[in-house]
Amino acid sequence: MNNDAAPPPRPVVGRAWIRRARPGGPPPPGMPGPTDQAGPSEWGGRQQRRASTRGASSRPGSNERVTGRTWIAAINERIGGGRDGSGGRHRWRRQWPFGGRGGPGDAGDQAVARKAKLRNRLIASFAVFLMLAGLGLVAATYFVDSVETPDQLPLPESTTVYYSDGKTVMARLGSENRTHLAFGELNDPVKDAAVAAEDRTFWTNDGVDFSAVMRAAWHNFTGGGRQGGSTIAQQYARYILDSREVTYSRKLREAVVAWKLTDKYSKEEILGFYLNTVPFGRGAYGIEAAAQAYFGKTANKNAAPERQITVSEAAMLVANMKQPEPDPNNPIESAGYDPKRTKNEQQNANALANSTQRWGYVLDAVVEMGRLAPEERAKLVYPLETLKQYSPALAGLDLPTGLVVEHALSELAQSREFWGKSWDYIRNNGFRIITTVHKGAQDAATRASDKFAKSSPMYAQSRKYQAALVAIEPGTGRVLAYFGGHNGAGVDYAGWYRDEDGDPKGRGRYPAGSSFKVYTLAAALRDGISLRSWWDSSSPHEFPPRRVGANAVRNASTCTREYGEPNGPCTLLGSTVNSLNVPFYAVTESIGSTKVIEMARDAGIESMWTDDRTRIDFAADTDIAGQGREHFDTEVGFGQYPVTVLDHANGVATFAADGLRAQAHFVKAVLKGKDVIYGEKLPTDNQPRVLTEPQSRDLTYALSLTSAANLGNGWDTAGKTGTWQYAKSASENAHGWMVGFTTKLAAAVWVGNEKDEGPVRLRDGSKLFGANLPATIWRQFMVEATQKMALKNDASARFGHPAWTGDDSRGNVERPRKQPRDRGRGGGGGGGGGGGGGGGGSPIHSPDAVVVGFRQTTPRRLSIATSGSDLRAITAGRPPRGVIRDGRSAAPRGQHVPA
Repeated sequence: MNNDAAPPPRPVVGRAWIRRARPGGPPPPGMPGPTDQAGPSEWGGRQQRRASTRGASSRPGSNERVTGRTWIAAINERIGGGRDGSGGRHRWRRQWPFGGRGGPGDAGDQAVARKAKLRNRLIASFAVFLMLAGLGLVAATYFVDSVETPDQLPLPESTTVYYSDGKTVMARLGSENRTHLAFGELNDPVKDAAVAAEDRTFWTNDGVDFSAVMRAAWHNFTGGGRQGGSTIAQQYARYILDSREVTYSRKLREAVVAWKLTDKYSKEEILGFYLNTVPFGRGAYGIEAAAQAYFGKTANKNAAPERQITVSEAAMLVANMKQPEPDPNNPIESAGYDPKRTKNEQQNANALANSTQRWGYVLDAVVEMGRLAPEERAKLVYPLETLKQYSPALAGLDLPTGLVVEHALSELAQSREFWGKSWDYIRNNGFRIITTVHKGAQDAATRASDKFAKSSPMYAQSRKYQAALVAIEPGTGRVLAYFGGHNGAGVDYAGWYRDEDGDPKGRGRYPAGSSFKVYTLAAALRDGISLRSWWDSSSPHEFPPRRVGANAVRNASTCTREYGEPNGPCTLLGSTVNSLNVPFYAVTESIGSTKVIEMARDAGIESMWTDDRTRIDFAADTDIAGQGREHFDTEVGFGQYPVTVLDHANGVATFAADGLRAQAHFVKAVLKGKDVIYGEKLPTDNQPRVLTEPQSRDLTYALSLTSAANLGNGWDTAGKTGTWQYAKSASENAHGWMVGFTTKLAAAVWVGNEKDEGPVRLRDGSKLFGANLPATIWRQFMVEATQKMALKNDASARFGHPAWTGDDSRGNVERPRKQPRDRGRGGGGGGGGGGGGGGGGSPIHSPDAVVVGFRQTTPRRLSIATSGSDLRAITAGRPPRGVIRDGRSAAPRGQHVPA
């Protein structure tokens, strides 16, 4: 052997083969050239004589003009043997895609003639096939040059939505559930099973089995059954081209793409592309999504061994690739290969029989490939025990958090980073969306609000009633919990968002009743009105020209003596604690409804609905004065107009943050790999606040006197209840609210009818008020969420002392001569719009007292100091002289310090 001999030529495939096979060009390696004994070659060469030029075409580098007819004759000669009809298989058959066996015998032999005739028919049929497919060698060349490669055709990859920790999965999105793994991350069982089942020559073939392609094409063309014959490279090409329908042109196109893939990528890369692309059923595309959907495991070899799918499980998944889904027209007989897909026992039994047989075939093939020892194969059992039951709900979109996903997509689609992008783009590009929603807080919201949860106060009520709850982190605007309904794919009762088409969706807007008075009170404080200002609370009360006669404004409760006189003069603080409509109507009339709306907008109310349910957008450029005059009247002061639960929660979160307004949002960050594509926008401490710090303390103090907000766990809390009447009956209520906050958590709760507005009666027959069912839900959530989030009741959780800002003389009546008396701790009314209201209780102290110090102890124990020594005692943790403890005064009755 000559060791200096040149290595054998590299097999010629793909473009190189077509380039060399062109008429007039050099022959492929091993093909007879001009000097072979077969005679002058139609492939051309410098030593050949020129042919007639009529009707011929010239090719560069060729000394002979070859017509299409002579070229086909050359093909005929090479397929069948020599021109004399001599048979045999050419030694270059592997390089020649149309391959074929020559026929033995001489030219006069009838058998040879029949073979030649058949060969000519085959060639003619193939030519017809090419023409019918709209292709030819020119078209084939076009495909080689123009078909996009995988890096030009990014495959859809499922987007995953996470809770705020960035680890706990909330939902998986996308028309194709896919999680990409690089080839180097795939474990060996899945690679071996795929090659064994689909293409055992994968590691040695050139990407295309031409004989199989032509056999399938001929069989299809002549009316036989449709055939495959695709390698892994061709199957991958089919998926990236989205050419799943079996057409005659597809086979050639797959072959050309497979050539291109083989030329451009390594075998390892192609197998990785394939395993990340093919469907496995259950909505899973790619081996990683399939491993999770079927076994709750991973195909990543870098994971712990117990978390990786086994050899047996990999074989089952690969077996399922043969028919990922049952035939929808005949799901029983053509059940596919998933034995735990449905509740139909016969369908599952048929699928199990199919899968078990195919599973065994795959494992036997792995053994034949030398990748599995026979004795190990004998020990394997079908993984029916570890196979999970299929449940479409695993995607997570039908859970209550499905509405969080909708809001998140809407939010992103309107962001600068994703502007102009569709929801499908977000769903199918492998993003990691980290939401603001805390898993523990969300669970607490569901447990408290879901009428189908036994832990919820709603569980004992009629199923026709509905609750909604939204919780927001003060100072950041992060939505920590969102319950808009039991079915995340159904109606949103807590808010609204823009859907995929940009249209508003959701019905979570209701008259806020007295809970809206938090904005009226804040607007009054911002306008310079003091909590100690005096207002006429007589009910009914006429406000000409509109509210007169039967339409006069009415209270549902009276001013308690601690704050004034029943049905007489009452402080603004007392009007808040007792939730009186008449004073709040007068306050709104005094400062103007525009200022109330402006405060609501500044705090977080982004939309308000008119009486005819037309949404008015309170964007920054909205003409609030004009909108207020056109759509809203003075009744806005006590909550006649609908707002969403989401906006209301954000509004009270602003007050919890001492007037620092943040934009309510659902998305913390969006990542693509390690790159941050989108990040949340948080407020800064130096931005303007809706209230000054002293005004904010006054507001918080007034709201802290609401007894319904008392959690009983030592936290400083503030809140406001609200009730709105049923429009068709003044004696029934249709909506109940509770809104409130600590310094670290704010939440809003609404209860009403699931469908059309109607009266709400509790199971015991009592009417709905904000202080009963909504407040119960709110308290349960606040206590549990605080625990689940591990919030600390430290110094930062304490409310500031009231500052008593504003002008005491800004009321509409004079201060009464008789001083009010301390009666103990205050209560909160159910409130109400129109003639609503309700509740009531005693305040902590008189607004006419000079408060030197203010301290709250647990459980909700307030101490009032009237001197410096008392203040020092409170600071030291000791009760001062003459304190009010547990709602009762230790001082002599009626003893006060004049203002």
